[in-house]
Amino acid sequence: MFVLRLISRLPLSVLYFVSDFLFFISCYVVRYRKQLVIRNLHKAFPDKPKAEIRKITREFYRNLSDYVVETLKLLTINRDELTQRVIFTNPEVLAAHTSQQQSVLVLASHTFNWEWLLAAGSVQLPAQLDFVYQAQRSRFANQFSLAGRCRFGAYPIERFQVGRENLSRKNLIRIVAIVADQYPGLQRDKKIITSFLHQDTAFFLAPQILANTTGFPVYYARVRKTGRGYYSVEFQFLGNPPFSNDSDTLIHRYAAAIERSIHQRPAEWLWSHNRWKKRHLTTTSAAHLRV
Repeated sequence: MFVLRLISRLPLSVLYFVSDFLFFISCYVVRYRKQLVIRNLHKAFPDKPKAEIRKITREFYRNLSDYVVETLKLLTINRDELTQRVIFTNPEVLAAHTSQQQSVLVLASHTFNWEWLLAAGSVQLPAQLDFVYQAQRSRFANQFSLAGRCRFGAYPIERFQVGRENLSRKNLIRIVAIVADQYPGLQRDKKIITSFLHQDTAFFLAPQILANTTGFPVYYARVRKTGRGYYSVEFQFLGNPPFSNDSDTLIHRYAAAIERSIHQRPAEWLWSHNRWKKRHLTTTSAAHLRV
């Protein structure tokens, strides 16, 4: 970790040279998951010509390489620089709730750069920021991930401890953040199937269950890359609970919000994730959704 912290102290202008090198290696030499990326793009955009898919692919690998060095930079970046680089366009919509002693649930997606979104939110948003995360198998990777995410006071909640932590922290006014657009691959994951990018897609049902349990209003954090190392974030209202236990109301709205973002900026989403696996592609029955 010491060596990574040392490298992280380099200015971003230098780290982006590293990113350029990583882009060339990952896109053209190692071809990191490139077949998967291209397959995902073709399925998501069946009407786009091959030339446009190739362009999006190249832009995606540039963004992915920037993501790597920017995530490394989180180990040492200061508050002022992070605040200048991540702009929240409408934080007042969350403050309207927290000022009334009401916590909020914010759903995000794997849109670049979700790591900076969390760190900047810890500094700029109007309440304590809690985030739900999936523990890494590698102890080092887990420590590295949490070091950047927690630097400015964000509180980590391992995803299988959400119920217990929610109970112990129920008297705190919080903004609870979840990046919930990855594949729900465990058999015990409660899931719902909805249409997403022209495909039946499994989504975690947990955000809807959490919203119903807590009564928190729900927003989507829409991230846009406005320049290299610069982002803007807009909060889009998804709804107030309760959401019906026998429907995918909230999850459908969440998926639709992500899809709109992807159509506007297709190269800024994580196409290298194996999002459309078929195992466990079944909806959790309504009998299991009661909270």
